Amino acid sequence: RFKNHVFRDVEHGFDLPKSLAVSNVAVRILHTQYDHLSPLRLQCQNVLKLEVLDSEELTQHSKDSVEEPEEEKTAREEPSSPAEVCSNERKSARSLKENSSSIADINEAEEKTEKKSEILDVPSQVQDPLMQEKANEKEEAITDDNVVDLQQFVPVGGVYHIDALQLPPQVRQIKDWNMVELLDGGLEAYPYRPEEADEATHPPIHITLRLSDRVMYFEDPVIARWDPAGQQWRTDGISNVTYKTQEKSITFEMDAFYTVALLQDAHCNMPYRAWELRPTGMDEALLRVTTVFATVQIQIKGNQCMLSSVAVEEKDVLSHVTGKWTTPLDLRVVLKKAGVNIFPGECSYKYVSVNKKAALAEVRAYQQMALVASAFAFAWSKWNREAGQEKVVFKASEHLKADAIEDKDWSLYMFNGQKAQKLKITETSEAFSEELEEDSEFHSTLYHMLKDFASKEAIDRVEAASFLFTDVVYQLLLATRVLTYS
Repeated sequence: RFKNHVFRDVEHGFDLPKSLAVSNVAVRILHTQYDHLSPLRLQCQNVLKLEVLDSEELTQHSKDSVEEPEEEKTAREEPSSPAEVCSNERKSARSLKENSSSIADINEAEEKTEKKSEILDVPSQVQDPLMQEKANEKEEAITDDNVVDLQQFVPVGGVYHIDALQLPPQVRQIKDWNMVELLDGGLEAYPYRPEEADEATHPPIHITLRLSDRVMYFEDPVIARWDPAGQQWRTDGISNVTYKTQEKSITFEMDAFYTVALLQDAHCNMPYRAWELRPTGMDEALLRVTTVFATVQIQIKGNQCMLSSVAVEEKDVLSHVTGKWTTPLDLRVVLKKAGVNIFPGECSYKYVSVNKKAALAEVRAYQQMALVASAFAFAWSKWNREAGQEKVVFKASEHLKADAIEDKDWSLYMFNGQKAQKLKITETSEAFSEELEEDSEFHSTLYHMLKDFASKEAIDRVEAASFLFTDVVYQLLLATRVLTYS
């Protein structure tokens, strides 16, 4: 056995069994920082869905063409008398009028539906989980336990291509000539572990990978190999996985040479423990999301945002991505690539115990929080879970200074998308109650609710806030979905 060979620059290593050690082979470990294989799996799934839909449409179309309606049959028959001709003409005129009126009614109904959808403007990722469950009932379930569900696990840290290559013909010196045979096909893979071979004649290959400091693994990563035939990640063929947290290295055995990736639960940071949105100046704010493993702080200024810090066990990490101004969309990509995912997807409710909220209440709450975010702070409340699915509860406070907010300054508000009210209870109350705060009243929007208790300076700051700042705050609240996933 060829043992403990390490590529010292990157600290990747391997052990080869004797059958490989005495062969003319070279071992190559090619690490790409990006994952170019997982999109192939998603593309394959989309193609299969389209094929199923097309086949269903063709089947339905063939059924419709075979079954001929009785009305068409009677219409094709010629009338036997002039009286029937007149009656048929009157009927056709009357039916034409009815059809035109029904078409007008349908168009009017469609216009009303479109207007309602435009008013609500509910993004797809915030649809009611119950509605999503119904929509996803026909999705193909993964029956093979060895196939990785890419909705639950995501590759983090890139892809490792581990290959055994046959050594090309070497240079031979004949008198004063150096001669070498040229191959048309380039480098060829060395066939190891044929399907009919047993483990005694083909022992497994030991691989050690040094993990990147630019990626966070909050749990032991899952090793998966890429299956080119099935266009999917699989966990079979890999065994004896050992993860060393302090050394940031992982060791495992493979029964053949594969392309592998390290996968992490996409929802390990969900649900959140707490969150807070606090203004820090004119058109400036700070969004803090606290998870089980990390505390993520995002600074907002004007039409941009910046990852301020990621703290794990009170230590700042991922310094290579902090302090850079970017857009909310790019920030999501950077954080996910670094292994810090605080952005739920469309199917995240399947894997996380969520605090289900109606889309109308949740989305409108984000919109109106963003509208007043330049002068008011918002935070997580434990009573949000007790309020039910149709209502959201959160803490709010006017905040015009840069210092921290004291507990006594917070007030509780409840909102259902159409009615806002200030609650009498506090965060330390013994039980939840919807009783209205004294000297307060109901309002149709959160803005008018807060306006009753706001100072003139706060209202002036809200009215002077940039719409670009408001949009960035709304995008981040909508992306993190703090009212549902905390």
